[in-house]
Amino acid sequence: MGTPGEGLGRCSHALIRGVPESLASGEGAGAGLPALDLAKAQREHGVLGGKLRQRLGLQLLELPPEESLPLGPLLGDTAVIQGDTALITRPWSPARRPEVDGVRKALQDLGLRIVEMGDENATLDGTDVLFTGREFFVGLSKWTNHRGAEIVADTFRDFAVSTVPVSSPSHLRGLCGMGGPRTVVAGSSEAAQKAVRAMAVLTDHPYASLTLPDDAAADCLFLRPGLPGVPPFLLHRGGGDLPNSQEALQKLSDVTLVPVSCSELEKAGAGLSSLCLVLSTRPHS
Repeated sequence: MGTPGEGLGRCSHALIRGVPESLASGEGAGAGLPALDLAKAQREHGVLGGKLRQRLGLQLLELPPEESLPLGPLLGDTAVIQGDTALITRPWSPARRPEVDGVRKALQDLGLRIVEMGDENATLDGTDVLFTGREFFVGLSKWTNHRGAEIVADTFRDFAVSTVPVSSPSHLRGLCGMGGPRTVVAGSSEAAQKAVRAMAVLTDHPYASLTLPDDAAADCLFLRPGLPGVPPFLLHRGGGDLPNSQEALQKLSDVTLVPVSCSELEKAGAGLSSLCLVLSTRPHS
């Protein structure tokens, strides 16, 4: 399929969804999550959108907040996108399944090919799916089951798809991510290290690895901007959120580090990769 990491294509668009007041009340789709500071959460979300648009040069599409969807801003769970194909997921929580409707419409409007998960026995959260540019790893977690992973494999037949047991309350992307086209970053917890060891056994491709003190720091986004001659970016949690991991992140010398904060949104279960969907090709408009 070309050079290593080539599948992590150049990005053109990012999709986010606004923060509703219902998220701040702790409704959290009935999950009993703690109340959070609405103004702070909205500021964090606004800064994230600004970095995607101004710093990374992406065309930003923002869905409006919906009070009936308190976890709607976590739209990274609602789709898995590669090339011109978007697999609309089936979240484990029934209360979250209506979140996919607005995302589906937005991706359809961008001209992506939409694939639905028609199997009622399948569950899949998008943040359990890690695409390395060469292959997919799907975390088998509380939120994602074997049938969900099989549908990922059926949808993206040009890539190998392997399953990785997740032995923590996190999604796979809450434990590890891509710090570059050939570098896997992972947290230092036993669950994160176990996931990385499993990935190393399953893959036919050599990846460098970097361990970060905080699992949440590994939930980052490696992005190639659409502008020619611009080096790739790594969108990551900054020092205000995770100060212990900043020195280790500096070792990723081939990327431009772009720090953001989501410490307030994290109280609702948000990781960085859950807060946006990035399109790695230019869709047909």
